[in-house]
Amino acid sequence: MSSLQLLALLIYGVFLLGAVRHVDFTHFASNKQQQHLIFGTAASLFVLWLFKAGIFEGLDVHFLGLSVLTLMLGFRNAIIASFIALLGANAVGYGSWENFGVNGLLGTVLPIGITYLFYMLSFHRIPRQLFVYIFVCAFFPAALSIALKTLTLGAFYYIEGTYTWDIIFDNYVLLIPLLVFPEALLNGMAITLLVIYQPTWVYTFHDKFYLDN
Repeated sequence: MSSLQLLALLIYGVFLLGAVRHVDFTHFASNKQQQHLIFGTAASLFVLWLFKAGIFEGLDVHFLGLSVLTLMLGFRNAIIASFIALLGANAVGYGSWENFGVNGLLGTVLPIGITYLFYMLSFHRIPRQLFVYIFVCAFFPAALSIALKTLTLGAFYYIEGTYTWDIIFDNYVLLIPLLVFPEALLNGMAITLLVIYQPTWVYTFHDKFYLDN
């Protein structure tokens, strides 16, 4: 394991421990809905991430689905659910264990952080409307998340010397324009259906803020 991989693992571990520390395990053990949401979303991510495509190991693309996860669970629970999904995906060959911290940090914490930042800024700075919630909190953060995840992961492989920049650009970075809209559409449609049919599943959505104005 290289020093960069170790550093990423340590930073990812800090985020994960910070999330776990705030879990009320007594409440969690008695709250069936929260259990179903966390483990259900983790299982959904696990399946989603298995549908990937790529020529070179590590330079594969897939939907993230992390913006809708963040809006459903909140920042800390999204970190935990995505960790469960990443652990399961790695166990069946999603990626190398040496890059677990890198994939966790750049592939989950970064998108989750971007989405939650958009949510917090929009909640406090923009008039609260349903369409604002859908587009500003789900659609745009999802597009930005997959773009930044691809760029930063490509930069990691370049810095590590795993691949040349030509290979990374032609087989990975060049795909960003093809990824941003489908990712944004997937998350935007998913959160739209959830707030309409199952608003109680969405931790960050409240009728009194987005529908009663």
